[in-house]
Amino acid sequence: MTTVTPRAATLEVPGATLHHEIRGTGPLLLMLPGGGGDAAVFDGMADLLAAEYTVVTVDPRGYSRSTLDGPREEHRVQTQSDDAYRLLQALSPDAPARVFASSAGAVVALDLLARHPERLHRVVAHEPPSFALLPDAAEQRAFTEEVRELLRTKGHGPAVTRYLQGLGGTLGPLPDPAELPPRTADMMARLMANNPLFMEYELVPFTSYVPDLAALREAAPRLVLAAGLGSRGRLPYRPAALMAERLGLELREFPGGHSGYTDEPEAFGELLLRTLRTD
Repeated sequence: MTTVTPRAATLEVPGATLHHEIRGTGPLLLMLPGGGGDAAVFDGMADLLAAEYTVVTVDPRGYSRSTLDGPREEHRVQTQSDDAYRLLQALSPDAPARVFASSAGAVVALDLLARHPERLHRVVAHEPPSFALLPDAAEQRAFTEEVRELLRTKGHGPAVTRYLQGLGGTLGPLPDPAELPPRTADMMARLMANNPLFMEYELVPFTSYVPDLAALREAAPRLVLAAGLGSRGRLPYRPAALMAERLGLELREFPGGHSGYTDEPEAFGELLLRTLRTD
């Protein structure tokens, strides 16, 4: 597979400047990472996808290289959704785009689809943490608030330990930075800096956000809800499965767990290509 060097670009949006990277040619495929992620988390499968699509990966506002114009505030799903819409308008103004998004990015993608279905050909939403929809929503809200409080009182380490425990071991292990190529090592350093920001400003509001299921039902032919084989029976799997049931959609299972696209990028990317090709 040919390695494609991404072209870096920026887009000014209200209150921020979005760093994004562009590879390939063809219809636009916008990829939105999970909380605290950035454009480079999709490197493992971006070249595969760029053989058929113009792949755009992004640092969400306030993370990594996407800067804020003012002080940091609690992150809002609708604001990041508006950022994604503005990217689509700038990069694919005349044709509906594809979107792949995972975790917190998938919550953003669901909001984008609910509000702007005409701009989207297909959305693949992988394990959106829409905990507010679950029967045990109050318990999950308490869990995310506990993680945030641990961050504030005990520090990042205890907060991460509790967060990973709550996700049930569905995230793959982190690699040894000493064994990584420079671009990946740089990304890991950015993600480590982003993670406390995610836990402080994004974890609670994003997991508490309730998707517009009525609007998504109208847009259901454009939506694929996805979850990892390795997440079955665990918290990250449950919201996607519940939404699929409520919307009358088949849940699509992808390789790996919550971080399947980084843990098994080739298999994940191949299935994603097949999913995007389906009309």
